Amino acid sequence: MPSPSTPQKPAAPPAGLAATPTSTHGSRRWLVLATVALAQLMVVLDATIVNIALPSAQLDLAFSDNDRQWVVTAYALAFGSLLLLGGRLSDMLGRRRMFLIGLVGFALASALGGAAVNFPMLVGARALQGVFAAVLAPAALSVLTTTFTDPKERGRAFGVFGAIAGMGGAIGLLLGGFLTQNLDWRWNLYVNVLIAVIAFVAGTVLLPRGGHSGRQSLDAPGVLLGSVGLFALVFGFSQAEPQGWDAPVTWVSLALSVVLLVAFVLRQRTSANPVLPLGIILDRDRGGAFIAILVAGSGMFGVFLFLTYYLQATLAFSPMRTGTAFLPMVVSIIITAQIQNNILLPRLGPRIIVPIGMALGALAMFSFTLLEVDSTYIHVLPGLILLGVGMGSIMPPSFQIATLGIDRRQAGAASAMVSTSQQVGGAIGTALLNTLAATAATSYIATQSSQTPQVMAEAALHSYSTAYTASAVIFLLGGIATVSLFRTRTDRAARAAASAPLDGDQAPVVAH
Repeated sequence: MPSPSTPQKPAAPPAGLAATPTSTHGSRRWLVLATVALAQLMVVLDATIVNIALPSAQLDLAFSDNDRQWVVTAYALAFGSLLLLGGRLSDMLGRRRMFLIGLVGFALASALGGAAVNFPMLVGARALQGVFAAVLAPAALSVLTTTFTDPKERGRAFGVFGAIAGMGGAIGLLLGGFLTQNLDWRWNLYVNVLIAVIAFVAGTVLLPRGGHSGRQSLDAPGVLLGSVGLFALVFGFSQAEPQGWDAPVTWVSLALSVVLLVAFVLRQRTSANPVLPLGIILDRDRGGAFIAILVAGSGMFGVFLFLTYYLQATLAFSPMRTGTAFLPMVVSIIITAQIQNNILLPRLGPRIIVPIGMALGALAMFSFTLLEVDSTYIHVLPGLILLGVGMGSIMPPSFQIATLGIDRRQAGAASAMVSTSQQVGGAIGTALLNTLAATAATSYIATQSSQTPQVMAEAALHSYSTAYTASAVIFLLGGIATVSLFRTRTDRAARAAASAPLDGDQAPVVAH
């Protein structure tokens, strides 16, 4: 399909990244960035914004502690399992169309959840939110991928987008605390309607039509294998903490997910119209980027969970104050993301930047293990800043590398893999860290002669420290994996120089 603008010979790329022609003119590109960033923020913050509202919602709708997890799990299950389908539909039917459909559906589901009169209605609305998030997230990232192809502009754009992915959870805690404390828990859902309306109006005006691969059949068996496999994977990990790793519902789900996902890969090797072209994930650079996003998602969601517990239960912070406490991390992500993507990444490449971010994440986790029952926020602050710098060094470069050199007609599939990595990472991290923390707390209490409030507080602190230590190990393993997979700056520059110019419908595939 011809490019909407006149193809131009790519300019000489900065060391480490390749240049491609920009396809959207003028200042509209930055308005497009603002639009898709707003949609991305809505999707990411919804993974945590409801958490702070749960106690109020539980009291209002009278559901049990055992049922409470499903308000969070329903969103994660639908979102994580349908992302590959959402990415494929974006490639087939058009990025603009699926972006707008995703916004409308997400807004309606959010309004339904805000108006919930009982527990099933709330859970159903959360699942519906996840369905449309799976449509919206790949479309948003693929719009960004095909709009910003000039190296300098791409760096700035992905710095913003990646920063939002890294700090969205923290913003969700801040906004959720404010809305729950000052308005009502239902506004944690209603706020999405306002965001979606703004993004829809802007998207209707700004986003170009087209951007689809034409009339191609949908690989229904591939969709079924991939979606059910991812559903079983996320469901299995979500049940590990409440049911136990040895519970049939947990290990059967995880075993089934392995079988289905292996079958999915085999299907993609022979399908004429694969849901996920395997070349996207088999490239070393993109594979390293997907692993980096998965690892960051695992560590990040675990920190939000246990640090929130620590601030509220141990330091007696209010929901609003808890959300505000994460602001230094948010600021650190924003500043670091722009410095790394615009200055350091083009010069050093991801093989240096991303592992440094992993090391900083591990160091932040280690600092959290030093927290005591009588610590203050001053003791928490250095770890938050370190984690912000680490996430700002991991997420934006990984988002950029994961979609670099992708054929426009496969932008949705690559974008879906980015979101899938983040969602699966969050599910794995939350389940694993929850289990380790619960086991550590139980073991600590068993060694004590009594269960006084002081002992229980120390047991909770011990469980948090265990989770932080595990997160540090995850980050260190991620650093080893990424430094092994990412190509060196010299290799990438050589491949960029050897790349032959392609027509305007494709970006030069320099990461293969």
